[in-house]
Amino acid sequence: MRSLLFALWAVLLALAAPLAAQDKRIALTFDDVPRGAGALFTPEDRSKRLIAALREAGVTQAAFFVTTDNLGTPDGAGGEARIAAYVAAGHVIANHSHTHQHLDQISAEAYLADLDRAAAWLKGRPGYRPWFRFPFLDEGGRDAAKRDAVRAGLAARGLRNGYVTADGSDWHLEALTVEAARAGRAMDMAALRKLYLQSQISGIAYHDALARRTLGRSPTHVMLLHETDLAALFIADLVAELRKDGWTIITADEAYADAELAAAMPVVPHTSGTLTGMMAWERGIQPPFAPLWMGTDMMSWLFETKVLVKMEDGK
Repeated sequence: MRSLLFALWAVLLALAAPLAAQDKRIALTFDDVPRGAGALFTPEDRSKRLIAALREAGVTQAAFFVTTDNLGTPDGAGGEARIAAYVAAGHVIANHSHTHQHLDQISAEAYLADLDRAAAWLKGRPGYRPWFRFPFLDEGGRDAAKRDAVRAGLAARGLRNGYVTADGSDWHLEALTVEAARAGRAMDMAALRKLYLQSQISGIAYHDALARRTLGRSPTHVMLLHETDLAALFIADLVAELRKDGWTIITADEAYADAELAAAMPVVPHTSGTLTGMMAWERGIQPPFAPLWMGTDMMSWLFETKVLVKMEDGK
């Protein structure tokens, strides 16, 4: 118990230590573009709102990772124009595969063929960057041969890993709002905003503390977000809160120029998740205590108790 308390105290001290603003830098990236309709907006309206919110927040370049099979769905209608609008607003696009599959569930050959289909669509388009983000952040799981085959395949294609260093599970909170809307349940939007900001800020703080313990510095972070209605609503607020906390929002180009992270290919028993986590595991770094609301179970409970309006009391 004494060692546990000491470890917790050390983490709290690290998080409380004053940090220079230039020491805390982060880029914003959005997955699954073009994403299906959410609880509040049509895909077209959501894109317009997200572009406007990023402009309002002074974010000059975010990265949008495209899953090209989504273009063939009903919600994907007009998706090509929406992707072009992101680029016209100064943002960049990259490869998130064609059909968004788990690497540990298909062969390396089929996986590479799938990402090649997305690459064919992306090739030559304005704003394209040669980055590939693994769907589900699944880099092969326990299958080391498959992991290495895909890593070699990416290198042969001139693609770099579009890794993530920080994550706040925004996809789960978005799913909860969609489920509530379909069930006809009213939501307290102020409480939803608070929960969104808490979960994202705490996810960033957790991963930055882990990165500092692993690397001895705060790297140029890459934040995993998704093209969601919640992002369209609250991204400007998130950026404002990050700046209050001393963060500088940088471009994805700047973030992926971090030479140490760009060269990292962790060899761990299960390759999946944030690069921060895998590098810590590889180096034997014990992770700090995660904020409670980072877990999906806790986020579900907070959503149920704080965001959903109770019919019996109208609050």
